[in-house]
Amino acid sequence: MSQQRENKGGKRLTGSGSDNGTAPKKAKPQRTGRELVLHRVYVGLTIAAAVIVAGFVLWNIFFTPPEVNTPSRPMTTTMVDEEGHEVEVEIPGLSAGRKKQFYTFLLVGRDTGGGGNTDTMMLVAYDVPSQKLSVLSLPRDTMVNIPYDIKRLNGVYNYAGGGDKGIEALDREISQLVGFQPDFQVVVEWEAFGKLVDAIGGVNFDVPFRMYYNDPSQNLKIDLQKGYQLLNGDQAMGLIRYRKQSDDSGHVTGGYANGDLGRIETQQAFMKAVIAQCLKMDKLLTNLGEYITIFQENVKTNMTISNLAYFGKSALTGLDMDNVEFYTMPNTGKMVWSRSYHSYQSYVVPNADELVALVNEHFNPYEDDLRKSELDIMYVNKDGTIGSTTGKVEDAKANSGGQRAPSDGSAKPVEDEKDIVVTPTPTPEEKPVHSAGTGDGGAVAPPEASHSVSPSQDPVVESQAPEVSAPAATTPAPTAAPTAAPTAPPATAPAEEEPLLPPGA
Repeated sequence: MSQQRENKGGKRLTGSGSDNGTAPKKAKPQRTGRELVLHRVYVGLTIAAAVIVAGFVLWNIFFTPPEVNTPSRPMTTTMVDEEGHEVEVEIPGLSAGRKKQFYTFLLVGRDTGGGGNTDTMMLVAYDVPSQKLSVLSLPRDTMVNIPYDIKRLNGVYNYAGGGDKGIEALDREISQLVGFQPDFQVVVEWEAFGKLVDAIGGVNFDVPFRMYYNDPSQNLKIDLQKGYQLLNGDQAMGLIRYRKQSDDSGHVTGGYANGDLGRIETQQAFMKAVIAQCLKMDKLLTNLGEYITIFQENVKTNMTISNLAYFGKSALTGLDMDNVEFYTMPNTGKMVWSRSYHSYQSYVVPNADELVALVNEHFNPYEDDLRKSELDIMYVNKDGTIGSTTGKVEDAKANSGGQRAPSDGSAKPVEDEKDIVVTPTPTPEEKPVHSAGTGDGGAVAPPEASHSVSPSQDPVVESQAPEVSAPAATTPAPTAAPTAAPTAPPATAPAEEEPLLPPGA
């Protein structure tokens, strides 16, 4: 019996049916063909779902709306003072809110062939939730409050020495003009525009009139026929740069009847045609690599790759051309005496009330309306003196009188030697040499070129836009500037008979 127990115990220790003491393995169930197919589909779907989820997370991280730094703007309210007058007062500790996903941009086009001036400047607002894109053209001849004799907006960049300092100075001037500082700056060399037009296969456009301009000194020739046609990159460059008509010797014979404002209208219409082409998905995907190269080589901006991706995705998936609108700064043309050129210079001054209304409707990033008192807008009095809505003119010599054009109109635009400086970054008491330029560019000479002009030289000055019809081959001479400057009142105050903002100024 003990033997039997031992045998039983041995069986328990050694196991049964196996020589190595392990339990027999169960046979792996065999899947049918249908089950194998379903299993593979399940695994594939699981992997695909994981990829989609990961891609969605990365997409939303990469395309996150940009966070913009906006200087606090005090909130105000209207109260009635002791004399019964309505006055605006700040509410301590409160600041005006900002619209959600509403972004502003300063778009600058530099014409390197015309001295590097910022001859095209646009304020852009993109309201992402409403999918509305608004573009405001700022004329190159806009008078701004700077401490130099020539006060055109397109010279600010070069006044500050160009580069980052130049764009910062331009950004500040425009912020004073519209009441807020743009979130992003985009500086484009005009050559990029021609490359972009070639990359999208050209742009169909109705050229408004025969455009012919030949300036051997710049190696620039523009030759476009009137009418609807497909423009390539070189032709597009000629279209957006064209300002004046000339013969083959460079003698000006005509141009836009309304000067730079006519040029702005053509640029806006052409840019709208380009935007419409770029928003087509087939155009974008076909040459995406080429677009990226053009951007990297010709555009300077403070936007990050993530910012660009966000705005690109937002525009491609939601922006419609019906919601893309172009505007031009409301303005009035004025002639102002230049102590440096001894001649009248043409400007456009903003129409303050109209400008504030336009900005508030389409460009203001704040929830509350901007007020005219927040802007620095120049105006011209009837006697020819200038003023600012801030009550201070930065150029202390602006209304100080001095030498004027003789009554017979024989004055030549000769620079005052004391005004010539050779430093690339002038101080407020100095003014770099400016020339209205030669040929098509109408450029202001960059500060670094100042030393090349001497008091004995007569820089070419564009006193005012030619008063001619655009397509005319021969044109009467431009209307002569006034032959004598009016007597200026004291420099510290505008003429008494003028309000702070004269009508139309």
